[in-house]
Amino acid sequence: MINYTWHKGVMPDALTVRQVYGIAFAEDGRIFLRIDGGRYKLTGGRPEGAETFEETLRREYLEEANIELEDIRYLGYLEVEDGTETYAQVRMIARIKKIHENHIDPDTGRMYGRVLVDADDVKEYLDYPDEAGNQMMDDAVRMAKEQE
Repeated sequence: MINYTWHKGVMPDALTVRQVYGIAFAEDGRIFLRIDGGRYKLTGGRPEGAETFEETLRREYLEEANIELEDIRYLGYLEVEDGTETYAQVRMIARIKKIHENHIDPDTGRMYGRVLVDADDVKEYLDYPDEAGNQMMDDAVRMAKEQE
């Protein structure tokens, strides 16, 4: 069984980062979700080379959703214990700068659905089975509202 723990603080240097995902807010406060196989998901992926978290998130949003981001900020990380190792999934928040015409993800060859959902409803769409994912989304919405 995989165990997730949400941390808002600085990530320990010794923890390997496997993912960088972002919660992207439109100007009106709605949150962008990618639709993949009928499931609503955040957008992001693995860091490549010496990319920063911000560079990874910018690249992934362009590849998967053709969306430009701005004002990207670190939110925290999910500590993942999968029974064999412990690693981190970094989470960032950002503002949507521009939504371009949807296109095929060059990495997967697939085109994903795209939707903006009300921040108050986002957890229902994501339907995280654990408390850590829900805590993360609460913190993302709170942080975005504080930056308005």
